Amino acid sequence: MKRFLKSSSGADANSSSAVAAVSKHPSMTEQRVSASRRIHASAHALFQIVSSPQGHVRIDGSGMLEAAPDAAPLAAVGDVFDMEMDRTPLNDIPGLVKYKVRNTVTQIVPDQLVEWTIGGVDQPPLGHVYGWKLDAVSDTETDVTNYCDWTNITAELRARRPDWPIVPVEMLEQSVAKLDEIATRG
Repeated sequence: MKRFLKSSSGADANSSSAVAAVSKHPSMTEQRVSASRRIHASAHALFQIVSSPQGHVRIDGSGMLEAAPDAAPLAAVGDVFDMEMDRTPLNDIPGLVKYKVRNTVTQIVPDQLVEWTIGGVDQPPLGHVYGWKLDAVSDTETDVTNYCDWTNITAELRARRPDWPIVPVEMLEQSVAKLDEIATRG
C-alpha cells in the first residue's frame, strides 16, 4: 500500500512527482487522514461490506467496534445506526472503556461512497466524519480509500481535544487491509 502526503494547501509534500501524480487521496492533511489500496474486487461487492454496519465491525482495524445491534444496511443520507464500542485499544481517556455511539449517514452513493458522522446516543454529532470511497478501476478492481475528516468539529472540541485524529492512520490502514482480506479471501 502506498501512503501519500499532501499539505493542507494541496501542494505535494513528497519528493517524487510520480507519487504526486498518482495521489488523488492524500493520507494526511491538517484535518484529514486516509488510507488507500487497490483491491481485486468489484466496487459493488466492496460497497456491500462498507455500507453494512455489521461489515464495519468485521473490517474494523482499530479494535474498537464491537457490535452493531439491529443495524440494517445503509441506504440513504440520514440513516442512523448505533455501534457498541470499546475504547481500550486507544486508551486515551481514563475510565472510558465500553460505550455506544450513534452514527448518521452524511453521504452515500451506491458502489462509490459511504460517509457518516458520530455522536453520542443522546448527544448530537461531534462534527467529524469517517468514510469509504470506492473508485472502480474495472469490473474486478477498485481503488479504496478509508478516511477520517475533522474539518467541521467545533472550536470548543478542537481546544479540548487538540490531538486529532482520534483514530490514527495506521488503524485506517488496518481496516483497508481487513476489507481486502474479506473481499478477496472470504
